[in-house]
Amino acid sequence: MNKIAMIALLTLNVFSFVLMGIDKYKAMHKLWRISEKTFFFLALFGGSIGVWIGMCFFRHKTRHKLFTIGIPFIIFCQILLFSYIKVW
Repeated sequence: MNKIAMIALLTLNVFSFVLMGIDKYKAMHKLWRISEKTFFFLALFGGSIGVWIGMCFFRHKTRHKLFTIGIPFIIFCQILLFSYIKVW
């Protein structure tokens, strides 16, 4: 993986983490929330680690089965895909 791709992936994960914190803040203050689709979109396109760490760090979305099962599943699939691409 080249440097630019690594920086883009790191940036996406940091953004995903921060967005999870913002959504937690909004939830606590009963403000307009960030869509769950947004988190899954970010996770599918490389921000899954940031979303997962944000879930754990902020204790946000941890009661949602869709998140507690879905995000680790996405991470697992991404690891498999990356491993497959790396081998070939």
